[in-house]
Amino acid sequence: MRNQVKTMKNQHNGVAGVLLAGAIGLCSAAAWAQGTIPATPAAPTGKPVNITVDLNKSVGEYKPIYSWFGYDEGNYTTGRDGKVLLRELRDLSPVPVYIRAHHLLTSGNGVPELKWSSTNVYTEDASGKPVYDFKILDEIFDEYKAAGVRPMVELGFMPKDLAADLPNRHEPYQVHYPQNAITGKSNNPPKDYAKWGELARVVTAHFVERYGRDTVKQWYFEVWNEPDIDYWHSTPEDYWKLYDYAVAGVRAALPEARVGGPATTSPRSPKAYDYLKNFLEHVNSGKSAANGKPLPMDFISFHAKGKPTILEGKVTMGITGELMDVDRGFQLISTFPKFRSLPIILSEADPEGCAACSSKVNPANNYRNGTLYPAYTASAYKRLFDLQDKYKVNLLSMLSWSFEFEDREYFEGFRSLSTNGVDKPVLNFFRMAALMSGTRVTTTSTGMVPLDKIVQTGVREEADVDAMATKAADNTAAVMLWNYHDVDGAGPVAPAAIAIHGLPATAKRVLVTHYRIDDTHSNAYTVWKEMGSPQHPTTEQYQKLQAVDGLQTLTSPEWMDASGGTITLKTEMPRQSISLVTLKW
Repeated sequence: MRNQVKTMKNQHNGVAGVLLAGAIGLCSAAAWAQGTIPATPAAPTGKPVNITVDLNKSVGEYKPIYSWFGYDEGNYTTGRDGKVLLRELRDLSPVPVYIRAHHLLTSGNGVPELKWSSTNVYTEDASGKPVYDFKILDEIFDEYKAAGVRPMVELGFMPKDLAADLPNRHEPYQVHYPQNAITGKSNNPPKDYAKWGELARVVTAHFVERYGRDTVKQWYFEVWNEPDIDYWHSTPEDYWKLYDYAVAGVRAALPEARVGGPATTSPRSPKAYDYLKNFLEHVNSGKSAANGKPLPMDFISFHAKGKPTILEGKVTMGITGELMDVDRGFQLISTFPKFRSLPIILSEADPEGCAACSSKVNPANNYRNGTLYPAYTASAYKRLFDLQDKYKVNLLSMLSWSFEFEDREYFEGFRSLSTNGVDKPVLNFFRMAALMSGTRVTTTSTGMVPLDKIVQTGVREEADVDAMATKAADNTAAVMLWNYHDVDGAGPVAPAAIAIHGLPATAKRVLVTHYRIDDTHSNAYTVWKEMGSPQHPTTEQYQKLQAVDGLQTLTSPEWMDASGGTITLKTEMPRQSISLVTLKW
């Protein structure tokens, strides 16, 4: 029986005092195909980095923005591996985990495909009267309840019998991937907005009846997905109307429901920026097309994406894109005094745009299997908080659009958290983030890339060797540090000295635990490759993969002496590695 509570799996290296890790480069695809593992040369040592943490200097609240996940294929919720992963997501976090999925209102038989799912919740009889069938939708939401996670209810897409026929767009209802799957009729506006609003009301009322008012009022209801691109086959004004009727329907069933939108794409695009701006102006000054009343909005959502490429034969990330999106979006929201304090949900925040595009489709996507993905996420993670502080807005969520894909090849290069029930290194980043709590405190690093520079140009010169830290009221603290570079592959190891100041005078002895993600820790991918990349692993091989796919320690936990309220740690950070050091006194 698989261990469904994937916590920290210790791997002790017998190192005392100095915390140390080696770096192992990735072997060539050709060598693996031949079944040989070439000797890996030792990575060169880079210039030393000094990191300082001051536990007495607060920066702001550490909010669990990490505890949000999503996926296109809503029916994967009830899949074999989907059920297991939902419980792992619940168990990684001390706070509620929220799940967002597409296709909750889409017509169909409930069989998922890449970038497609369905519930068939709405049809019409011969006279045009709505007929509701909650069987498939209930299966999904019952699984959320059983797993102990909370839904972020995305109201979309358009049921087949409610979708309008549009002139010059004579597409089928479903367009199958790898064609442009968002060009189908499922993304058309409704032929009757009153029926659309009633659909939102009936679905919400059903949730309240089945799961209870107190439960459902803790959810978030988001209207549609990315209406500024081809997910919405109509005008911005028609989307405003879609929003108006949807939130009126939701609030009619549950007046205290949390409603919002518009889930637009990257604000660094002038078109997307203007779309978000015009939507905010509509809500700010307009009246609902559904009932003439002022428009409710409890949160604002938009998306932020990077863009990896292959340059000179190497995967090169585009962290500047994701951070520029956030910078532009936060700046815009900050100009609306009425909305500045509203929660902001980045309802997709990722290194790129297509979770279902595997490395077979785009070879650059193989980065998703190893340590580059979590290292990128760590570097971006701190900057999201920094940008929130810069614009004095209220960031609630960095939703990772990643889940799992049922019955696909092992490590096929999808943007996913696990593969056939084996967790990928990136999931261990979220486990690290969940071990931080309390207040964010000041950190400085001689190896950091400044905020303005990383937003504008990314990490294309020196690596970003940086840290963020938290202090909690229960005599604990945590420091996350990373060695990240946009360009994949081996690079200099960064010797790092971490001086942690501000421990109370009573803290004479401090328990230090050091967790690590790198090529040899918290990383089932490298072990899988060492096995010869089996697509049908034996029971013994599968158990070995699961034994190393959780969060591992770099060394045994160690009690250290504090001197004058300070302890100093030393470690070596390989390129694309992440550490989390926790302290308890």
